[in-house]
Amino acid sequence: MKRSTRHSRYGIVPPYILSSIANHGTAEQRVRALKTLQHQQQQHIHPAPDTYKQAETHAKADKSDKEDHTILARQAKRTIYDVQYTSRLPGKIVRKEGQDSNSDIAVNEAYGGLGWAFKLYKQKFNRNSIDNKGLALKASIHYNQDYDNAFWDDVGKCVVFGDGDGDYFNRFTIALEVIGHELTHGVTGNEANLDYNGQPGALNESISDVFGSLVKQFSLNQSSEEADWLIGKGLFTSKVQGEALRSMKAPGTAYDDPVLGKDPQPATMDDYVDTTDDNGGVHINSGIPNHAFYLVASTLGGYAWEKAGLIWYKTLTDPDLETSANFSDFAQLTIKQAEALYGAKSLEKQAVRQAWETVKVLGATTTHSHEGQAAD
Repeated sequence: MKRSTRHSRYGIVPPYILSSIANHGTAEQRVRALKTLQHQQQQHIHPAPDTYKQAETHAKADKSDKEDHTILARQAKRTIYDVQYTSRLPGKIVRKEGQDSNSDIAVNEAYGGLGWAFKLYKQKFNRNSIDNKGLALKASIHYNQDYDNAFWDDVGKCVVFGDGDGDYFNRFTIALEVIGHELTHGVTGNEANLDYNGQPGALNESISDVFGSLVKQFSLNQSSEEADWLIGKGLFTSKVQGEALRSMKAPGTAYDDPVLGKDPQPATMDDYVDTTDDNGGVHINSGIPNHAFYLVASTLGGYAWEKAGLIWYKTLTDPDLETSANFSDFAQLTIKQAEALYGAKSLEKQAVRQAWETVKVLGATTTHSHEGQAAD
């Protein structure tokens, strides 16, 4: 098994946004932001394992007698829990596989999002859930009070959603790509097990953004040309001057707000951020491989999951992808996979290489290829 530097929880909101709110917001906003930041720093504090075992026992005992499930429902195994504004996971079961929609919109958004993610991986990449062995999909909603984040809990194998503060952030189930993003952290953990620091960590975050975006595009039947390529669209309230947390199409342009700050993501290695913050810039520098994927998808056109997504999925599951892989390592493997899938002289291989050259991971500008890999 690959060894790596991993965290137990992977939040989608970068710490630099929360830090900016703490520095520039009101006293109340500061308290909320600092509370969420403190939670992110406590990555290795887990709920008791027997909490999950008890919940799973109850789920098995309380079987639904509903038989008219869809094909998707018969294959997926979804359970939604309500944490009831505490931090005790997973919470009370409020919807199980095959049950009708709930009066709580967050329940239905989480349930539907898990289904779309399962369906994309199953139908387009022939992957059977997170572990490729049919792992049950779990989501916990209403986590904590005014919690400004969503995260993948690697201990409980569960996606957890805060409701946001209602001031700057809406509920985190509102964005389908957020659900796909967090589930993909589980997929990456089962496959590449990438270190969560520096460039491997930025790749970890980028892979989640890539497949999170693909889940949304798949659900909307959108081509690469029609997609917005935004991560976290709808999370911001009307108070925020911005569209989303990140833009794969144009990193660095997602938001520019007096309180939240300006989107710091670079699009190329020219602006690579060497930092010890944010686990070596995992959320900041993910903009570079994000942009590379967007360039491949836009060059090839059509549905992004068909070619660009398949190349990235094959790379993620490539046994040669090391836990410590940097951008250049990953880029070379995507080129290898494009050639294996489409041929040595194919447009697909050419598009992949050109994308990595455009973001300056490959080519003359490779001086930063091992920088930024700061320890936690």
